[in-house]
Amino acid sequence: MLAELRSKAQITIPREIILKLGLSEGDKLEITEKDGTIYLMPVVVYPKKYLDELKAELGEVKARLQTGEQPVFDSIDALFDKLEQD
Repeated sequence: MLAELRSKAQITIPREIILKLGLSEGDKLEITEKDGTIYLMPVVVYPKKYLDELKAELGEVKARLQTGEQPVFDSIDALFDKLEQD
């Protein structure tokens, strides 16, 4: 497929690619160049507050793992067995 570079360095991504990837207006794309090829990759941007909360939660889980407070399962079946018991 061909796309034309327009004023303000804009291009239009073909509709069939937009639909195939489930993209919509406002989505973010990471743009990189390597060896003369331009790559566009859809990305998700999360608010810093959300990432900070997630980081804190992971820290709590790591601390519980070290103290043995956090259960560890060898398989999904073991996890479900435990959940059914509780």
